[in-house]
Amino acid sequence: MANETFTGKGVNTRLAHLGNDPRGFHGFIHPPVVHASTVLFPDAATMAGRAQKYTYGTHGTPTTDALTAALDALEGSAGTVLTPSGLAAVTVPLLAFLSAGDHVLITDSVYHPTRRFADTVLARMGVEITYYDPLVGAGIAGLMKPNTKVVFTESPASNTFEVQDVPAIAREARARDAVVMMDNTWATPLLFRPLDHGVDISIHALTKYPAGHSDVLLGSVSANERSWGRLHAASEALGNCAAPDDSYQALRGLRTMGVRLARHGEAALDIARWLEGQPGVARVLHPALESFPGHALWKRDFSGSSGIFSIVLAGGGRQEAHAFLDALSIFGLGYSWGGYESLAVHVNLDGRTVGAGSWEGPILRLQIGLEDVADLKADIAAGLAAAAMTRS
Repeated sequence: MANETFTGKGVNTRLAHLGNDPRGFHGFIHPPVVHASTVLFPDAATMAGRAQKYTYGTHGTPTTDALTAALDALEGSAGTVLTPSGLAAVTVPLLAFLSAGDHVLITDSVYHPTRRFADTVLARMGVEITYYDPLVGAGIAGLMKPNTKVVFTESPASNTFEVQDVPAIAREARARDAVVMMDNTWATPLLFRPLDHGVDISIHALTKYPAGHSDVLLGSVSANERSWGRLHAASEALGNCAAPDDSYQALRGLRTMGVRLARHGEAALDIARWLEGQPGVARVLHPALESFPGHALWKRDFSGSSGIFSIVLAGGGRQEAHAFLDALSIFGLGYSWGGYESLAVHVNLDGRTVGAGSWEGPILRLQIGLEDVADLKADIAAGLAAAAMTRS
């Protein structure tokens, strides 16, 4: 059934049906998983003109097309490319729109691997990089130069969750003909649609909530009409493509993402509110909390919150952070998030320039999974007690 059939329907109805027409493949609900490199042509003329829908495995298959069609419907985008990881979803559009001599503005609170890519590959290419305060808002205009080609946003911020005024940033950047990109992994297009707020390129780690089971590496880059052609051409020139099995897993994960994301969000907010009253916690960094400095912006622009936030311990450093983590029995110690299991990690702010030393103690990022909230609270309480013993 065509995606247009579900326009205006509820989010879970759309997630259950977008991307695949069962009547297009013998009535089967799921699309086929097509493993392909070579595609045959019926004759030489067709081959010379590449005059058929599929021409080679790297340019798309029915499996990847089903996923990109679903993502376009969710993002409101003109087109989507898939990448083999979330980080690749960051690097492909940056490579597509930046050249030697260009200037890029990147939020200082960006996902650390994005910073590493900028400081190594982009710098080596001769791209000038400026990291800006995530709270700059319309003040981004004062940082732009004649050669500023890209403004890169991420909201809420990686690890510290500052909420950016994305519409104001996008308005000023686009008035100066810069392309605006946003890493929207925290919210997914269910809670925030970047292209509706002036962003040109929406980036997502499908590894996280869409796939949802910690067994897939995948990313997506969705573009509006003005940016789609250049993004698509660069993606193909780079040889970028996604594996069919991973694409199928992500499409299957989309079917339940709405109910999973709601559960993650409700549980995380419950635990965040509880943590505000716990001894040993200096701050809870969750945008949906009324006490959070960026709450008003979050409430204005987002329709909900997901399952990841951070806490700041009331004093101490690495020793206290490690004591907290080592006392956990349900939370796993691991990177990534968006899966069914709860995870915890000691946040590293290396390289950050804005507010890097202004925290009361170590920052611990918590991914709230699908376990029972009471059990997770007890596990966190054990971690806080262990950190407190280390301080005493």
